[in-house]
Amino acid sequence: MAARFKMSRKGVGQLLRSEMIHGDMVRRAHLIEGTAVGMSPVGGAGDPHSGQYKSSWGVTSTRRGGRRRDRATATVRNSAYYARWVEYGTERVPAHHVALRAAAAGGG
Repeated sequence: MAARFKMSRKGVGQLLRSEMIHGDMVRRAHLIEGTAVGMSPVGGAGDPHSGQYKSSWGVTSTRRGGRRRDRATATVRNSAYYARWVEYGTERVPAHHVALRAAAAGGG
């Protein structure tokens, strides 16, 4: 006889907000953060912000994230004011895509 399964929306919501899922999201975010720090460019001796981009990575998390605020999430971000220019480049500086490459590597 085949097994039967009946999904409970309330149960799925509880799972998505559970400590287990939240913990795994935070663990993965910290792995991605470590990878991003490792591949972050550092300016030379004449750079007034040398090492600032590399030291500005951080992780935030919540159990009420996502579009509907119904799941655990963790976010990796760089708080340096020029982080978007490092990530996407400018007309004079090529894009480094640090966050993209770190996320694609999955932190590993």
